[in-house]
Amino acid sequence: MNFFSYSSIGPGHDGRHLPEPRRAEPGRWPVLEAALAAVNRDLLAAMPGREALVLFVVPSASGQPVQPGGADSDQVYVAMPDGRWHGNQVNACDPEEGDPPEPDDATTVLTVVADAAQSTVMELLRQVWPACPEHRIGMHPRPAGTTDGWYEGATDAAGPPVWWCRGGRDSVCHDVALVGELADALPGARRRALRRSERRRGAHR
Repeated sequence: MNFFSYSSIGPGHDGRHLPEPRRAEPGRWPVLEAALAAVNRDLLAAMPGREALVLFVVPSASGQPVQPGGADSDQVYVAMPDGRWHGNQVNACDPEEGDPPEPDDATTVLTVVADAAQSTVMELLRQVWPACPEHRIGMHPRPAGTTDGWYEGATDAAGPPVWWCRGGRDSVCHDVALVGELADALPGARRRALRRSERRRGAHR
């Protein structure tokens, strides 16, 4: 588990505090923001009333500003509103390979953000999310159309990211919903209640 406070420790450090992690500046990470907005729709569909997840930025370990023309080495995580997170950063890149600071493939970003959000929610809330409405077991983000034997890096499926369920006792795996559209897979009563709640929130904005 990670929190929003840390300091430099070890040889060559004077114990000074580096710039603290902070909420991402709106508009700074547009692709990540769009992906998190989609994932937050799914979080609120399953957990109405819960606060949305946010992007948190851990400044460069050096504490130094990025030089002109250099790569942004800030690390971005999907966090709870209070700044706690669990899991990997969502903007991993290799500056030496010329990677952009923010991934530019929207499909990959959505998968990475969904996976990071799931890690944060399940670790910090101790709750399975999201759960398949039919089988009541946890789901995972995967490319649409994958089989039970799919593995990270496999090239046999390249569909948009979906919430994927391993299935029940019959072991028939299936795609439940596109990431960002989990509400459409909810049972009718829950779906209607969610829509009513969304309309009420919209009316009070």
